[in-house]
Amino acid sequence: MEIVTAQEMYERDQVAIQTVGVSGVMLMENAGRAICDDMAKKITNDQRIAVLIGGGNNGGDGFVIARTLRTRGFQVEAWQVVSNEKITGDAYSHKQLYVNSGFHLHHMEDLSSFQQALQQADVIIDAMLGIGVRGPLRSPLDQVVSILNELPVYTISVDIPSGIPADEGAGEFDGVQADYTCIIEAPKMSAFLQSTSPYYGEWNVVGIGLPNHLVDQVEREVWNDRKALESFPVRASHSHKGSHGKGVVIGGSYQMPGSIAMTAKAALRSGIGLLAIATSKSSIPMIAPYIQEATFQSLQEEDGWIRNLKNVDWSAFDGVAVGMGIGRSASLTAQMDELFNYANGPMIIDADGIYHVKEKLGKCAEYPHPVILTPHPGEFAYLMDRSIAEVMQSPFSLTCNFAKTNGVYVVLKGPSTIITTPEGQQRVETSGNEGLAKGGSGDVLSGILLALTLQSSSVFDALANGCMVHGKTAERLTKTTHSTFDLLATDLIDGLSETFRTFSSST
Repeated sequence: MEIVTAQEMYERDQVAIQTVGVSGVMLMENAGRAICDDMAKKITNDQRIAVLIGGGNNGGDGFVIARTLRTRGFQVEAWQVVSNEKITGDAYSHKQLYVNSGFHLHHMEDLSSFQQALQQADVIIDAMLGIGVRGPLRSPLDQVVSILNELPVYTISVDIPSGIPADEGAGEFDGVQADYTCIIEAPKMSAFLQSTSPYYGEWNVVGIGLPNHLVDQVEREVWNDRKALESFPVRASHSHKGSHGKGVVIGGSYQMPGSIAMTAKAALRSGIGLLAIATSKSSIPMIAPYIQEATFQSLQEEDGWIRNLKNVDWSAFDGVAVGMGIGRSASLTAQMDELFNYANGPMIIDADGIYHVKEKLGKCAEYPHPVILTPHPGEFAYLMDRSIAEVMQSPFSLTCNFAKTNGVYVVLKGPSTIITTPEGQQRVETSGNEGLAKGGSGDVLSGILLALTLQSSSVFDALANGCMVHGKTAERLTKTTHSTFDLLATDLIDGLSETFRTFSSST
């Protein structure tokens, strides 16, 4: 499922109209009927439904929805919330069809009576504004949105909640807080931004027959269960421990031994064949009782912190994850050269490792194997010399430009994790919940990613699947044995077995 900008969506519409010859009136009819079919799982015939209709294509869809629901026996009142002059073109044609069908159309004459009327509704369908909106709304629509958001009524938005920008990069906006959004053809960027995604509520995508095979495919997609199962690694019956990757995790300290321990345990639970933990000598006695399946390499330390990477036996490994609990000593930054000069295979850089790699980004493009950075927005803002607000506002373009410029994979962690290749391809993985907002969750993810990267033929697939395993585990645990309050990173590790069993039984 592709993720599109407003412009890319317009282009799809125009190809259907100008190249294929599908009329705009027919596209609106298709959209309205598809939305009604999707809404059938959310509404019932005994509910009182108000359809709020604006101008443009979204308003045209609203007229189709109101007419279709009425012919199907629903109790519907259609409200036009803009002046007659704003209803033009294809939308006007559908307004005429609605009126000619003998159905009454209400016009919003004053806000007080309009608000009183809406208070009688059980469901409100928002078809006021589409994907072309940017910035705060003008009167009276800003007041209509405010009234709607204050009502304790189930709200369904058509394609996008009115007032919400379709694309990233928007500043101030006024938007409908929908309970459910029926998205037409493809989700827009704002469905995945932390500032705008909550306005969508639950959402689903419906097709309306656009000839998407005739347009250039965008390099943004939502990663889903089907694609994960198709690309998940399969263990051959004749394989051995060397077949599934030999990795090393580097990090930890006397003060923070748990971070590298969780990364290691997660990698082992995720199927890595052989694993070593390279950490400060004083940390090993604390970590070893927790992990019997790994070997250890002690690194030079000072006050419990790693100070040198020269003792790592790089020839023994074909992949590395580095940075968890390693600290931010300036002297250690110089040691990152050791990684790029001698490591072999994919390199995952997380947590404090991101702090150290900032001065070494030029090395990333020269490294002959994949380099994978796994920052949260704060860490990525540090790498980019941007504010966190800027990163949250434009995560797609910023990660794309950064990945292409530096020749790295970027896994920008969040409720919607954006995974970007050095070529600029992007996938969004949306599993997980607020239970992951705990210290150690990222350390667990790094271990999963290392293991799957060494077992998969595609780094891109491995990263997307690793994020899904991580998120699905949290979802399952909080539905069965835990809550989002008590879920710990170590619970995730213990829960990986059932998640992998589910994936393995489905492939």
